[in-house]
Amino acid sequence: MKKTLVIGAGGVASVAIQKMVQNYEIFEEIMIATRTKSKADTLKKMLDGKGSIIHTAQVDADNTEELIALINKFKPEVVVNLALPYQDLTIMDACLATKTHYVDTANYEPKDEAKFEYSWQWAYRDRFADAGITALLGTGFDPGVTGVFSAYALKHEFDEINYIDILDCNGGDHGYPFATNFNPEINIREVSADGSYWENGQWIHTKPMEIKREYNFEGVGEKDMYLLHHEELESLGINISGIKRIRFFMTFGESYLKHLEVLENVGMTSIEPIMYEGREIIPIQFLMALLPDPASLGPRTIGKTNIGCIFVGKKDGVEKTYRLYNICDHQESYAEVGSQAISYTTGVPAMIGAMLVLTGQWQKPGVYNVEEFDPDPFMEALNKWGLPWIEDFNPTLVD
Repeated sequence: MKKTLVIGAGGVASVAIQKMVQNYEIFEEIMIATRTKSKADTLKKMLDGKGSIIHTAQVDADNTEELIALINKFKPEVVVNLALPYQDLTIMDACLATKTHYVDTANYEPKDEAKFEYSWQWAYRDRFADAGITALLGTGFDPGVTGVFSAYALKHEFDEINYIDILDCNGGDHGYPFATNFNPEINIREVSADGSYWENGQWIHTKPMEIKREYNFEGVGEKDMYLLHHEELESLGINISGIKRIRFFMTFGESYLKHLEVLENVGMTSIEPIMYEGREIIPIQFLMALLPDPASLGPRTIGKTNIGCIFVGKKDGVEKTYRLYNICDHQESYAEVGSQAISYTTGVPAMIGAMLVLTGQWQKPGVYNVEEFDPDPFMEALNKWGLPWIEDFNPTLVD
């Protein structure tokens, strides 16, 4: 009987686990482990009897020894890390110690530095290869599906891809003046950091929100989008042949940007500890406690997301353009799994990646990003499990 250990019980984990239960012929037995066991127990109560056998456990994902003990007790074939990116390395260490396959959705970043890159996890390549196990990195939507889209485009539409623009549009409205669609601390750290893009083999750095473009997104309409640094630029720049430039854009509304500017100006987005009434606090973590829980946004959010990639390259010596994208409806996501589309578009790919590792289709010893595997089974699964993709052979380009 195939066993899967899922670490985490937040919005993305909830979606991924529900989709695993829908796919119970592959995910026969699931252990949900998290720091707050009651969250895992709530998911188990909701899903018991729907196909998969479900267990729950309490675990501190910062504690490698606790993780090792749990893995040795449950003996899963794969560990799916849907906890915080701060915990990637402790979980990878536990997988190495127990020779268990590993899947995550976001690359490692240290708690005390607003920086995220793959170098820390890529450093595990030889150890995972020697152990004979697979680590599959960044298996959400972006990163994740965007990498699969890139591999699919290169395999089926191009001889070489020269330019990739990744466009992430959330056209949802939750009714709050300011809220984040996933973990507030991770979200704010990401969007308030300096921007960058990959061009001619090097990083070009920009100030936060310095580069703005407009784009008319199907299902959403015209939106302002801003250039950000994003982790898949790093791996795609290495793994997709012919690349000259890769950029990542994300849409933001006026209200979000104004609130973020004010919060930054008064120091509330800082990750540096301060003393308050005799105790040390981190401002951004205090702010996180004040903001709406992203998991509570599901029933309030209306509208759609539109996320995908625009490619420019060559086929048979002729330049061509091509776009792959998905449109996901917030209300339809909530009706199916009780979560808004941001969690849905990350949780579904996490399930698919774990499925491909479990079945051996995406299994080879070492540490890999999604674009290093055959994209076809993943693309087929997207259509089957709720994230159908759309092709555009004459897309509007971003200048």
